[in-house]
Amino acid sequence: MKKLHFQFCLLLTAVLAGGCGSGEGERKTPPLVEVRLATVTNADLVDRIQAPGTLYPLSQAAIAAKISAPIRELRVIKGSTVKKDQLLAVLENGDLEGARSEAQGALKEAEFSLARLSAGALPGDAERAQTQLNIAASALETAQKIYDRRKTLVEQGAIPARELLISQNELATARNNYTLAQTNLKLLQSQTRERDLEIARSKVEQARARLAQAEASLAFTLIRSPLDGVVTDQWMYPGDMAKPDAPIVTVMDVSKMIVRAQVPEARASVLARGQAAEFLPQDLPGKKFPGRLQVISAAVDRAARTVEVWVEVDNAERALRAGGYGMLAVFTRRVPGAVVIPRSAAVMEEGADEGTAFVVDEKNLAHQRRIKVGIGQGGLLQILEGLKPGEKVVSEGNYGLPENAEVKPK
Repeated sequence: MKKLHFQFCLLLTAVLAGGCGSGEGERKTPPLVEVRLATVTNADLVDRIQAPGTLYPLSQAAIAAKISAPIRELRVIKGSTVKKDQLLAVLENGDLEGARSEAQGALKEAEFSLARLSAGALPGDAERAQTQLNIAASALETAQKIYDRRKTLVEQGAIPARELLISQNELATARNNYTLAQTNLKLLQSQTRERDLEIARSKVEQARARLAQAEASLAFTLIRSPLDGVVTDQWMYPGDMAKPDAPIVTVMDVSKMIVRAQVPEARASVLARGQAAEFLPQDLPGKKFPGRLQVISAAVDRAARTVEVWVEVDNAERALRAGGYGMLAVFTRRVPGAVVIPRSAAVMEEGADEGTAFVVDEKNLAHQRRIKVGIGQGGLLQILEGLKPGEKVVSEGNYGLPENAEVKPK
């Protein structure tokens, strides 16, 4: 019985010893991890700021009438291409045409009166003074003839000298009357003519102003486009009452578009007017539209802590539509020959520009190394510290990888 118990103990000891030996052997053989490797290289990178953006036209106008009148004719519809100063609509204008004709007649009459005065026609008091002068001249001529005849008769002794004296007095009176009439006419002419000419000139200017106003009002019935563009909205139709506060059509210049976007306040300091940019519209996958940064807002959105930027992009083919949406990228600087690795090779610390990467040596052993990163572009990440070109890093399978783990490249 004791012999059987002893043999059982030996067998149990052997089994346990064998089991322990097997476990020790497994710990000495580390597991082989299959990973994907990438080589640290150099590449030219471009730093960019990306933000969603919305498209706006380069310029636009909601075109309304300047007077209230029914629309007689509308020469464009929504979608029409128009040129600057092209006639878009005509309003009813019969009453305004009549007012213009009346103003034209009034101007002609005023100009005729001015011409008549300038030519020497005398109105009112001056005309009466001229008549008095004519009468005085005739009386003077008669008195002179009587005096001359009586003088001859007195010399012949046909009449007494007293008759000649009477004629001499009458001649002197006639001369005085003529001189007085002449002086009076000159005085009236110097006063009345200048005053009447000034009044006539004023009437001409007033008539011209009324005509200009009538023509301007008539021109207001012709609605023209203030810019080249496309009719994007049509609000009224023939027969509708056009009013100054109600647009008839909207015209947009879409030859160039403005992309408006909000960029983080923290990155706005690197922006500068003229920087290159590109817009990727959501409705045109794969299409890129180059542009230039034109406007950087001087104010920060207090709620979102963002700064608005405007980028102008060419739209000669009119592929972009106002109101469209997409992703905007502004290129702030270029880094030629940057040391780069795939983004997947870096395990970054949250909210920091530092992290780790696994470098694989010639024995295929992985070693964790601290790195500091710079800008990123696409799937690449710039390395500022920690790695050198030519080194191998783990780009797939690095999460949870132990230090000094033996790896097998895929």
